[in-house]
Amino acid sequence: MSLRDDSRSDFDSLRPGQSTEQGATRRTALKAAIGVGYAAAVMPVVAQTAIRTSAEGLKAGPVKYTVNGFEVPAYAAAPAGETGLPVILVIQEIFGVHEYIADTCRRFAQLGYLAIAPELYARQGDPRGYTDIPKLQADIVSKVSDAQVLADLDGALSYASANGGNTAKAGITGFCWGGRFVWLYAATGKVKAGVAWYGRLVGQPSELTPRHPIDVAASLQAPVLGLYGGKDQGIPLDTVDKMKAALATGTPAAKASSFVVYSEAGHAFHADYRPSYVKNAAEDGWQRATAWFKANGVI
Repeated sequence: MSLRDDSRSDFDSLRPGQSTEQGATRRTALKAAIGVGYAAAVMPVVAQTAIRTSAEGLKAGPVKYTVNGFEVPAYAAAPAGETGLPVILVIQEIFGVHEYIADTCRRFAQLGYLAIAPELYARQGDPRGYTDIPKLQADIVSKVSDAQVLADLDGALSYASANGGNTAKAGITGFCWGGRFVWLYAATGKVKAGVAWYGRLVGQPSELTPRHPIDVAASLQAPVLGLYGGKDQGIPLDTVDKMKAALATGTPAAKASSFVVYSEAGHAFHADYRPSYVKNAAEDGWQRATAWFKANGVI
């Protein structure tokens, strides 16, 4: 397959209208950010629980693809030399595509998938240097539109198709901020299944975020497994109940969707590099996620 070699620069060429200095600086920074280190806002890392998945036997590293004239940086991993691979789109947390997200891609690749995680904030800025989460939300995250994200996910699928992936067998998973988009993308008909890790389900519509998972629940085109924490202070369990009720009135895919709520876990229980990590819930959720994909044809 033809994922770019780690030793090559993926950000050497310039977009029209950019100066050499601006373009080179931006691309160097973004390349350095993809899958390397952790965001400042979550430091220090809990090293004793952070998982490190080997890249042995994989083609793994930074890649790029173009959407509406913009080069989207991403991290991709897949078994080396293989084609016709099932595809998993991996959607970042609020902190961008750092080491944890890259490691998740390698975990899927070790199971035989082509996994790709696009940096979905690339147009708005670099989340790595922020130490204050509210400022990160205000400066970058609040400026990212759903339409932009969905288009970039479409682009990731196109990249996968051209680089050894079989997008007829595609799934999607995401964490926190990314978990919300699992539900939204499952309504597009472009994947066979989704796994949403503690993604927000309800919210006020706005120009950039016109619909939320509750609004598309009944029209899902792919079944979603929702993995949530019973102690999550940001996602009340009554919103899970509302989502279940909406799913029950919908399409066959909506009715086939399911939730698992881990009573002992709070938010970000799968994030093994953070104090929020809950080992039993994370490991059980991962087993359920991989089984869900297999059961729904993402294999």
